[in-house]
Amino acid sequence: MSQPPVVTCPTCGAPVEWSASSTFRPFCSDRCKLIDLGAWASEEHKIPVSPDAEDDLFSEDFEPRH
Repeated sequence: MSQPPVVTCPTCGAPVEWSASSTFRPFCSDRCKLIDLGAWASEEHKIPVSPDAEDDLFSEDFEPRH
């Protein structure tokens, strides 16, 4: 049987075996998983978009106010 791949924890850089026994994969621990979640919640991590993209996405959702 081959060895499962090893990935790097995105929060602390520790090696993590990519297997069913690694409960928090790709993170090494619950702590690192929660640190990452907090970074998304506080918008330290975000998906880049151009400022006009949001206007195009939602422009038809609401009636304009006059």
